[in-house]
Formats: sequence, structure tokens, C-alpha cells
Amino acid sequence: MTNFKSQTEIVLELRDATKRYAGVPAIEGVNFQLKRGEIHALLGENGAGKSTLTKVMAGVVNLSSGSMLVEGQEVQLKTPLDARDHGIAMVFQETSLVPTMTVAQNLFLGQEKFYNRLRGIYISAQQFMQSLNFDVDPTATVSLLGAAKKQMVEIARAVLHKAQIIIFDEPTASLTPEEKKYFFDLVLNLKARGVSVIFISHALEEALLLADRITVLRDGKQVVTDLKENFDRARIVQAMVGRDLSETLYGQRKTFIRAPGEQVLSVRNLRMASMVKNNSLSVFAGQVTGVFGLVGAGRTETFKVVAGLIKRDTFYGGEVLFKGKPVRYRVARQAVQDGIAYVTEDRKVEGFFETMSIAQNIYMGWLAKFGGMLGLVNPSKMKELGTTWSKLLNVRAISNDVKVIELSGGNQQKVVIAKSLVQEPDLIIFDEPTRGVDVGAIAEIHAEINRLADTGKAVVVISSYLPEVMSLSDRILVAKQGKVVVEFSGAEATTEGIMYAAIH
Repeated sequence: MTNFKSQTEIVLELRDATKRYAGVPAIEGVNFQLKRGEIHALLGENGAGKSTLTKVMAGVVNLSSGSMLVEGQEVQLKTPLDARDHGIAMVFQETSLVPTMTVAQNLFLGQEKFYNRLRGIYISAQQFMQSLNFDVDPTATVSLLGAAKKQMVEIARAVLHKAQIIIFDEPTASLTPEEKKYFFDLVLNLKARGVSVIFISHALEEALLLADRITVLRDGKQVVTDLKENFDRARIVQAMVGRDLSETLYGQRKTFIRAPGEQVLSVRNLRMASMVKNNSLSVFAGQVTGVFGLVGAGRTETFKVVAGLIKRDTFYGGEVLFKGKPVRYRVARQAVQDGIAYVTEDRKVEGFFETMSIAQNIYMGWLAKFGGMLGLVNPSKMKELGTTWSKLLNVRAISNDVKVIELSGGNQQKVVIAKSLVQEPDLIIFDEPTRGVDVGAIAEIHAEINRLADTGKAVVVISSYLPEVMSLSDRILVAKQGKVVVEFSGAEATTEGIMYAAIH
């Protein structure tokens, strides 16, 4: 065991921490230390044990063996309330706020004496939020807030409860670039106040930018802990996956461009409220068409119209032609029947049925296309499809009967993709396909996207991450203010050219 210069320098420590589920270790023999006022990044592939480790610290999960110390004293945290009493708070990827309550009510939830003076809690909340330099209206209903402001409320609640250790699980997964910058400032502000921060992230650049130290887990075991200065992207990836992915992950500009096949999709002068304005574009078989643009560019909305998820304007709404035939889908099922699949950017809300198993989710995708009007359940077909697609996409789980909500983010995304691909579509639209996904799963998802294009499918990849667009795309469409403004060949595109088109 390491000797410390000062017992108080280490605010939290795990010794030989092990957690088993049905005899299978989720984490095993982990030794972890968090220093006062430190930002500590926790990295690893999906299923590496990051969430289990942080949930142990937050009192959500109890250790099977090993010990945990806070301020040098051994503790046994049975509940999140125990953790809060020891100054530990966790901000989950899906916020734990009550959506129908106001910001102020959420802040003071559990301190019901304040509810005797509603005006009083709004004043107190306003003063407290201002002290943190958070621009959030305390009278606003939480359900109306954006992702970044919800996160501010979560952070404010943690600070209000005098948390000295704050754990973030994928804090930037649903934030815009502008919101991410604001979040980074918040974390640095917490550090300046002496608060210790642990954060899980799949964005390795964030760890290299923000963290003081980095710990990498693999298969539930601690691979390395070191100062940020001693890491680069290649070393982190090597530690995470045990192999070098630098040649396959967000590689250099494409040198081989697939020739376009038949024109599968043609969008002409599409309009949808204020989000899509006279948008025109084409998608061809046997190619990956990348779509890049900043927030508000209308990328997602355009392709949701194509997939029948939202409706274009009734008058002067433009045309959508699929395989040369004009289409106007009233519901998504009609698009699925025609051969269009849309893989959502928000898998937790729109992508899967969380209480259903892997096999059941994949089978639901198959029923939408091939189940007929009655949609009768065939258990043997369900098992067959679950086994086949789990193997094809390398979905890692104890069995196909595991609920999808219990899987790691990358494996959830693979199930969402399988649920669409089982429909045998001709056009597959991937919206942010690797958001909140680890580097190993990113490489596997990219390989599947390339395989689909190689087999003649028309593939669209909407992504906010420029290296992803450039490494995958045969053609790159850049959208701005509701329409495509320029097209690049994947071989000729440059980062500067694409960003200039997206901004100017």
C-alpha cells in the first residue's frame, strides 16, 4: 500500500475494491485515490467498470469485498444519503431532478421547512445561483431547461449540500460545444473552491484537457493511474483496449472513395417550420454520406422528415423522393416498410425499450418491418434474431435476456443499431452514432458503417465530431441555418474548409 505524505491529502480511497454480480466481477481489486481539490478522470471501454466504481463511491452500489475510506476513516456507505452525509455527490448522465418542479424547489428538496415561504426559497435560490455564477432562473420548471442548465442545477444542489467530492458520469455527452466550454469553466471553478472532482468521459480530449490525474480501467481492473502530463491519446487508447487503435479510429483523410451507385434519396426545397429552410440534398447507394453542421443547422430535423418521424410543412414543404418515388410519410412505420432506418441520436429516450431484453428489442425492430398487422410473437424467431445480431455486432452481455438498460452505453448503442439493421433497410441514417460510446465500440460501429456501404447500402452519418465525419465519409454535406450549403468529396475535404462553410 502506498505511503502518503499527508493523510488529509487523500480525501477518498478505495482499497482492493471488488464488486461481483452473480459471481462475475464488475470491478476487481481496484485501488483508487482521490486528492483534495483534484480533477480525476476515469476512463475505460464500456463494461470496464467505471460506473460500478463511481456508484460504490456514491453509495448506490455496495462492495462485495475491499474497503472505502473518506478523510482517512473507513466508511460503509449503504445509500446515496449516507454518501451525501460524508460530502459525496454524484451527477448522473440522466439527471435526478424532478421535472415538474421548479429549479428552486429541486435545490431545496428534502428541506421542506422552506416550503412555508415559497417566495423565500426563490430569493435564496437566486442568491445561491448567483454566487456560483450560474445563469439559471430559479422559478423555471426543470422540464423546460436544456441539458446544460439541468446540469448546473444538479451541481448547485451538490454544492448546496456541501459536497466536497462531486462525481460526474458522462457530463458532456448531451452538451453542445458552447455548453461544454461552460461546463469546463464550472469544473475549474469547483476545483478552485477545493472541491475534488471525478469524471467519467469517453471523450479522451476532455480528460487530457481538464484532468490532473487519469485512471484507466479495463475488464474491471485498474490498468494505470498517472499524471495527465504523462499521457497522450495513444497511451490512453492502448491502456483502455490493450491494443493500438490509432490507425483505425478517426484515421487520416480517406484515400479511397466509393463510387456513387443509384440515387436512393433526393430532397428538394424541404421546409420544416423554422428549422429546415429550402434544403436540398442527394444520397447515393454504396456510399457513406457525412452530414456536418453546428447546432441549429437543421441536420437531424431534415432526416427525421425523411424517416417519417416529423412532418414537413403542409404547403410549400418541398419534395422527398425515395428510390425515385415521391413520399410523404405520416408515421415512421411507413418509412420502415419502404426500407428507411433511422438510428436516433438519443438512444435512452427514443432508441430502445429499457425494460425489455436484448433479444426482445431486436425482435421489436423486426416486427415493425416483417410482423404484419397482428405482430404475433414467435419466441424461437426472437431468440434466433437476438443471437444472430448480438454476435454480428459483438454485443457484450451475460445473455440476450439481460435488460438493455443494464448494458453499458456502447452495447446499448449496438442494440439500437441491430434493431434497425434487422429490418434490412436500403437507406440507413445514423444520427450521432458514437455519442457517449467508448473507443473500442467506436471502432466496431465504424467498421459496421463501412461494411454497410461496401455491400451497396446508402448510409448517412450525421455527426458533430469532425474527425468522425472525415474518417468515414465518401461525400460530406455541410449544413448551416437549415440547409446544405456546400458539398465536399471525402478525399478533398479539409477541416478548415468544412468549418469555414459551417460558420461563414
